[in-house]
Amino acid sequence: MPQEIQLQVLPEIAATNHLLVDYVAKLTHTPSNEIQHVTILKRSIDARQKQVKINLKVQVFFQGEDVQHRSVSFPDYKNVKDAPVAIVVGAGPAGYFAALQLIELGVKPIVVERGKDVRGRRRDLKAINVDHIVNPDSNYCFGEGGAGTYSDGKLYTRSKKRGDVNRILELLVAFGASQDILVEAHPHIGTNKLPKIMEDMRHKITEFGGEVLFDKRVVDFDVKSNEIKGAVLHTGETIAANQVILATGHSARDIFELLDRKNIFIEAKPFALGVRAEHPQSLIDSIQYSCDFRGDFLPPAPYSIVKQVNGRGMYSFCMCPGGVIAPCATDVEEVVTNGWSPSKRDQITANSGIVVELKLEDFKPYEKHGALAGMYFQKEIENTAWKVAGKTQEVPAQRMVDFSNKKVSESLPKTSYVPGVVSSELGDVFPKFLTGIMRQGFQEFGKSMKGYFTNDAILHAPESRTSSPVRIPRSDDTLEHLQIKGLYPCGEGAGYAGGIISAAIDGEKCAIKCAEQIFGYRN
Repeated sequence: MPQEIQLQVLPEIAATNHLLVDYVAKLTHTPSNEIQHVTILKRSIDARQKQVKINLKVQVFFQGEDVQHRSVSFPDYKNVKDAPVAIVVGAGPAGYFAALQLIELGVKPIVVERGKDVRGRRRDLKAINVDHIVNPDSNYCFGEGGAGTYSDGKLYTRSKKRGDVNRILELLVAFGASQDILVEAHPHIGTNKLPKIMEDMRHKITEFGGEVLFDKRVVDFDVKSNEIKGAVLHTGETIAANQVILATGHSARDIFELLDRKNIFIEAKPFALGVRAEHPQSLIDSIQYSCDFRGDFLPPAPYSIVKQVNGRGMYSFCMCPGGVIAPCATDVEEVVTNGWSPSKRDQITANSGIVVELKLEDFKPYEKHGALAGMYFQKEIENTAWKVAGKTQEVPAQRMVDFSNKKVSESLPKTSYVPGVVSSELGDVFPKFLTGIMRQGFQEFGKSMKGYFTNDAILHAPESRTSSPVRIPRSDDTLEHLQIKGLYPCGEGAGYAGGIISAAIDGEKCAIKCAEQIFGYRN
């Protein structure tokens, strides 16, 4: 019978099959030739000691035993061409996984996406990077796959209670992701791999009778007697449906404004905001792995750090080993940064959002905007940064030590941020209380990670789209909006997710509740 074993081994052993077999043989007191196969079930890095080790959970198959390889397959999708309809607003992870779940349950999804498909998006991304032109409907946040497609592809979530993480991972593998995501403690697909996966999801949706409409922006909802009746597009056409899953993402400000204007209840939500810090990857490797060179068997090192500064949490967010910083504005007269890594994480720089938690009281100067106060706080910082850097897609930047010392950097090295950087005093971008926390916080970070606090690190401002600035309230039972029957607030934009996995899970949950309403059953 196959045997499961927990191991802690050197990186070279974990990465080399015959060495791993020999190690397992010695551990189990078995000749190597009697071990037929060793399958790695789980893998994580332990860098707490000077000698970095790899934690493995393996399954050992001995001679004569049937080797069982983990297989994945698609669910039993139904042809829904003539089935009851539900509208899904947004083609990000929440929207696409909702659409696939609807098909599985016998409902026809019509996915409405304001942006372009993944191929069309590339031209608009180039326009931002090279020509500093922002298309408000097609950019790093809007378009097929949503913000996740071109924002790294991290698949780690701490929220195991949200739902079946493995189901989402296995579906991603079925759509073409590496099986490594089923093994790694912090799985990652890579921005270069995600577009094809999202494209294949769309093909699966349309293959079974669903529809995906691009370049279609929702500008209104048809609501009668507090019940949803359909969605109105910018073209003037209305798509009729009694169920709408609203999965627009954290940057769909026009949707938040629409709901507020129609007196459909939303509420301000705290989020976090700060800068994106870039270090040489070799420096992060030396800090995390306690070595001058990480060698051939360790991946580029990530880091995670959190400190309490003046009663506020300041922490790393969306850390990208071997990655780059991207321009993520969704409108003119603003600049926004985010980060991503390719699948091999082979760039020479590492970057991370370093953000400070905000409180509702911070939005008091914007209270005239009601539930949109946090959004206007966010918008003003993005607009100020745009002005400080010269009103293009260049961003204000400063060396880390210089920032803490309130000194404009005399020079800046070339960073991975393609549109360019302008040496600035970042204190001119942020409110005074936020700047003070960050100046002190970076020094505190340096005490925990020796070498982190350095002028070799460049801060780019702002990192402002960490999560939605609003929450769209819904019933815990039906997941419908508390006021509007048939409207399902979903994913990051509604305040119920924080990444690809949690958004996908929430999309599936909303789809299940939607199907229950259509067919009159409880799952």
